[in-house]
Amino acid sequence: MFGYDVMGPDDLTLVVDALFGTGLARPLEGFGSLFLSFAEERANRFPYTRIVSVDLPSAVCADSGRPIVSEEFVGMPNIAAFPVTHAHLTLTFHKAKRGHYLSEGPICCGRLRVVDIGLNDFDLQLNEGEPKLALMSSHERWPHYPSLPKKQGHKYSHGHAMILSGGVGKGGAARLAARGALRVGAGAVTLGCPPAALIENAAQLNAVMLSKIKDADALDHILQDSRINALCMGPGMGVSEDSRGLIETGLKSGRAMVLDADALTLIGHAAPLFALLHERCVLTPHGGEFARLFPDLAEKLEAPAIKGPAYSKVDATREAAKRTGCTVLFKGPDTVIADPSGRCSINASVYERSAPWLATAGSGDVLAGFITGLLARGFVPMQAAETGAWLHTECALSFGPGLIAEDLPEELPIVFRALGF
Repeated sequence: MFGYDVMGPDDLTLVVDALFGTGLARPLEGFGSLFLSFAEERANRFPYTRIVSVDLPSAVCADSGRPIVSEEFVGMPNIAAFPVTHAHLTLTFHKAKRGHYLSEGPICCGRLRVVDIGLNDFDLQLNEGEPKLALMSSHERWPHYPSLPKKQGHKYSHGHAMILSGGVGKGGAARLAARGALRVGAGAVTLGCPPAALIENAAQLNAVMLSKIKDADALDHILQDSRINALCMGPGMGVSEDSRGLIETGLKSGRAMVLDADALTLIGHAAPLFALLHERCVLTPHGGEFARLFPDLAEKLEAPAIKGPAYSKVDATREAAKRTGCTVLFKGPDTVIADPSGRCSINASVYERSAPWLATAGSGDVLAGFITGLLARGFVPMQAAETGAWLHTECALSFGPGLIAEDLPEELPIVFRALGF
């Protein structure tokens, strides 16, 4: 559908893309392909042209957010130029589809508006037949919120988190995680570090306690204190045999545990560590770490989609969680969280929740700390990962441009007050 004003075709103002919607399972060919190429070319040439897509931009898979590509384009350097709508506005009906939030979906959709058509739907499901897939947005308070405000009690009734640090000059990441755990409400937080790094960390920490941990035996001794109920390993730890021993000891303790950064690298390199993962663990890989841990799943995810429904980040994260037997948080603007049961959530930092300022050094360390603090407070792993990811985005939105990792924990009180806590 095309709209022209009286001044002629150079003043094309509106293109309505309603060729295909959620049911598309094949690449566009013939007229459909020509139409999208024409629409994109007009939008690029004339600044007042606007493209509005109905339901989904044509050629975008509703399940994965990935463009469905003709086989003739696979392996060609210009695959990115395959016709796909890049709309200025997408209107969909009843509720959003997962493809609106995953992969290239948000880029192709432009702005997203969900139009109510009078259907009843009282849960957070994204797709029919997906009882375990939820979208976490700024407009929804999922059932975990009642457990966020603190009730009465002493500090240890709110848990004791331990964050393990690297050596001299390598403690910044762990300190960020420790601050995040403390701000999110853990009653006590201890940073464990090699003896040589104790003074360095003491000079920069106050409310966070310190403990010397020379090796795995020292950690095992400290973990005799049953009040320490959550661990975080990986940020700044380094990839060494000493670190490997610490991770093995932590896993064997059965504590609730966040494994991030260097810990993920070590797990990917050591089958015995992988085998020790358990249901109280949370893995927090970014794309590169995910590919090292699960190369076959990453390969499927990166392969061009030639038919729908295409393999999605949801599929990959669910498979990873089932394989490891623990909760997996696959980071990105379309963060996906899954547990071994198949329950899955998308924490999408896109559209009105876009938070590009999170792409800053140390941001992931703070997220690991948020999740660890929530585990210490008694949240189950899936709940801790969902809540930590949501709060992480909310802190970035609250602070705004100029954000650095140190700002994230300090923004939490403002977010909590905005939630009425």
